[in-house]
Amino acid sequence: MSVVKAVAEPNLWDEICKEFASRKPPFDKDDDSASITTDYIDFDPAQHNPVFYGKMCTDVENIDSDAAAEFNAAISHPSCLGYSFTGKPPPLAPPPPPQPPCRFSCTPTQYLNTYIYPTLLPALEAMLKQAKLEKCFEIGKHDDEMRRRTKFNACDYITEYLYNNNPSPHNGDRSKVEIWDIPFVKEWLKEHPRPPLPKSLIWTDEEAALIIQSFWRGYLVRKEPDVQELRVWQREWREENRGIQSRVSEFWDKQMPDGDEAGAATAAAAEGDAAPEN
Repeated sequence: MSVVKAVAEPNLWDEICKEFASRKPPFDKDDDSASITTDYIDFDPAQHNPVFYGKMCTDVENIDSDAAAEFNAAISHPSCLGYSFTGKPPPLAPPPPPQPPCRFSCTPTQYLNTYIYPTLLPALEAMLKQAKLEKCFEIGKHDDEMRRRTKFNACDYITEYLYNNNPSPHNGDRSKVEIWDIPFVKEWLKEHPRPPLPKSLIWTDEEAALIIQSFWRGYLVRKEPDVQELRVWQREWREENRGIQSRVSEFWDKQMPDGDEAGAATAAAAEGDAAPEN
């Protein structure tokens, strides 16, 4: 009897990393094997004295003179008798890179490989890493067929990355320029403004849970009978006292219709009394 098993859905991020790793060389070049053609003996604690640590040595055979007679303990160690030490030659300088082809006369393939991909591929790699941090590859909890919606915009991230990492030497330091501060982005957004993002994309899961729980706890308190009675009284009190200042002013205007004129006369008399005599 055949058994049907559910095949797990492949992870998009793992597939991208696997494809990217297959394009890289399998291993780095060994500088030692590439720059040294002579055989030498590395330090072996089972065969050598600690004096040999960090040095290359080889056995010296067919010595014409007695090495022990010429040995000077003030400048060497007795365990060095019969060995010759040599320094490791410096690695060969890498050959200069070939001159890039002319961008106006080269083929489209050469133009892409020389001027486009060396700058664009690192931006795409950084964008995929940031997309993983933003949880763009996760499946929605309530919808198994659709991926999770996030506020991450891949085009915006690539634009900001390319602007900050422009290889042109005349661009200065752009390591801290955000996408909203880029000049051509400002001009574009003036003519094509974007609608604001919904709160569901701006808030994190923890922030949204905290706000929803706070609202629900407030609702449970507000629906209590005594709290409802207090809220009704506060609403009626606000309605009764609405425009209280204007009503007080009208009341005093009716009670003292000449109050303004009397006040002005009193102020004028006070000023006359305070004036100095000639």
